Amino acid sequence: MKTDKNPVTVVKKTHNVKNNLICNEKKRILWLSRTFDGSVHDKKIADEQPLRFPAGITLWQDTGFLGHNPENVTVKMPKKKPKGKELTQEQKQENRKISSFRIIVEHAIGAVKRCRIVKERFRCNKFGFDDLVMLIACGIHNFRMSLKYCAI
Repeated sequence: MKTDKNPVTVVKKTHNVKNNLICNEKKRILWLSRTFDGSVHDKKIADEQPLRFPAGITLWQDTGFLGHNPENVTVKMPKKKPKGKELTQEQKQENRKISSFRIIVEHAIGAVKRCRIVKERFRCNKFGFDDLVMLIACGIHNFRMSLKYCAI
């Protein structure tokens, strides 16, 4: 009888879902897209869920939204390193500044995922429940943020 030294573990594939969101500097979620399959690109979600931004605001995007330029908005996106070259010190400094704003969004996403139903496998296949669960989790997050920043 032949035995295998490295047994293979069977991992079930999960169906990932994703949302886009917009938050402010106090980690409050201002807008949430509907839920899409995990294979849908972020820019495509932004194109299918168009938003009208107030004129003159700055939109801090990550590189997943390359080519997404809403009207009357200043878009700040990190610069990619050119192939075979290096970024200048000014570009590196600008990337650090952009990252300091982007980390606020990442922390907000992590705080929403404190509700374990959002980050674990969601087995309910009823229409609209995945949107509802994410909306409730974002509402709970916003409630936590309002308690954190209110004057007591």
